Amino acid sequence: MTGGGLRCTGVRVEIAGRVLVDGLELSIDAGSLLGILGRNGSGKTTTLHTLAGLRSDAVPGVILDDRPIGAWPRREVARRLGLVTQHLDNPFPTSVLETVVAGRHPHLDFWRWESDVDRRLARDALAQVGLEELADREVDSLSGGERRRLAIATMLCQSPRTCLLDEPTNHLDPAHEQAVMGLLKTLARGGRGVAASLHDVNAASRYCDRCLLLFGDGEWSAGPTNQVLNEDSLQRLYGVPMREALLGGERVFFIP
Repeated sequence: MTGGGLRCTGVRVEIAGRVLVDGLELSIDAGSLLGILGRNGSGKTTTLHTLAGLRSDAVPGVILDDRPIGAWPRREVARRLGLVTQHLDNPFPTSVLETVVAGRHPHLDFWRWESDVDRRLARDALAQVGLEELADREVDSLSGGERRRLAIATMLCQSPRTCLLDEPTNHLDPAHEQAVMGLLKTLARGGRGVAASLHDVNAASRYCDRCLLLFGDGEWSAGPTNQVLNEDSLQRLYGVPMREALLGGERVFFIP
């Protein structure tokens, strides 16, 4: 997976007359994991939706695989870009496996049913998030954390080369949070471009190659994680003093 990818230039994110992000210049590079950090209401979700082409006012500045994202049919966008939203909607009773198989729909011709290959890809995706034993369960019976991992499995089954995830570790216990962040790192190392909004600064410090900080007033900062994350930038970002420390003499973590 080389070339293409997702980038934006001069993008403005605005809600109800309030400018959250102004003049955003960003690329989500293949082989790299980008963490998006900011306070509640700073525009993390809206920025991800903008990058996914869901907000038409910013589409001209968003480039997917070397074309404006609005120039692609939505079916083609879905083949190339996956978005995990904060909430998983299941208006109809479905099983875990059926939900994940739905991720294959952008790749299916009209009126074509899912094949054994599609179902195998779905089971592989469930195995990657540790849900293979729940394939026959009804989605309504899952916990919040299990639903979160189900949403990630559905995106994996979709097989996009660019992956956007909105709070992928929400509702997860420490073990599953670590597993999911490790999975995202593995996806990036395998040649995908991955971006995730996070609340855990230390997860970003440990796993992310680059970070985007959103200050909620139009200002933003992006760059390599070891350059962007520091006591001063995080205090400005969250409004509380942050102390930087070393774990094992090399790993940086932050304490409010």
